[in-house]
Amino acid sequence: MKITAIILTFNEEIHLARCIESLLPLTKDIVVVDSLSSDRTVEIARQYGAKVLERAWENNHSIQFNWALTQLEPGQADWILRIDADEVLTPELISELQQELPSLSEKKVGIHFFRKICFQGKLIQHGGVGRNKVSRMFRYGHGKSEARWMDEHIKIDGQCIDLSECMVDDNLNSISWWIDKHNNYASREAVDLLNLKYQFTALDSVSDANVKSSITKKRWIKEHLYAKLPLGMRSLGYFLYRYILLAGFLDGSIGTQFHFLQAFWYRYLVDIKIFEVERYIKTHSVSPKVAIDHVLGIKL
Repeated sequence: MKITAIILTFNEEIHLARCIESLLPLTKDIVVVDSLSSDRTVEIARQYGAKVLERAWENNHSIQFNWALTQLEPGQADWILRIDADEVLTPELISELQQELPSLSEKKVGIHFFRKICFQGKLIQHGGVGRNKVSRMFRYGHGKSEARWMDEHIKIDGQCIDLSECMVDDNLNSISWWIDKHNNYASREAVDLLNLKYQFTALDSVSDANVKSSITKKRWIKEHLYAKLPLGMRSLGYFLYRYILLAGFLDGSIGTQFHFLQAFWYRYLVDIKIFEVERYIKTHSVSPKVAIDHVLGIKL
């Protein structure tokens, strides 16, 4: 059973050693795809024996990950694991994978498990966050990333199994860094939502998959219900749903910071960017692609 872990990096010296150390009990075949970091990221990767591939960043995780898949050697991997540098596999998840993988039917080509989030040092357990399933592992040749700008999932072309354990996202950077990152994320998510309306590029979504799961259902809700709600109001509604109905308030003061920023501020920022792009389209009578380039600085 050969597992290759792929990590996309850019200036991740604060996280990378911790991530790789969490992987080593499962696999030593680790590929770091670095976007020309200026810190010690590449040095750390090589110290741990990871294979380093360098490729300029195009502001798109999907493109970078799918390119990484094409760089694997034939027969190198039976399974692919995609993990971010600020994430770790828990020992419990590794034990579950080691128990399940050897006896798994060939018909099962993907694995879902939970992804939990730490914010400001606190594990967020409420507001629907602690029970989010992700598709991060698949048999080689049976998966690739959706062609999206943001919130991309792995499209798996067959049956998946659901595990009960989790990986943890625990970013150690400052809140200013978090806000800057999510400002960039908001521009990219705005592009995806604008594409649903104007269809200036081909739509690619896990919601189209033949095999349905909680992941595909959530994507369907986002694309067919949330995306059609009024700008601004939908972000407020989403925050209230998570914070009140899903009991996000039980996460305490730090949890309130997280749910407000991630469920309301970030989503509202996406809507403001969409409004700005659409205003530019009307004012200057240009195509969505031209407006997105001018307003968001993203070339399609």
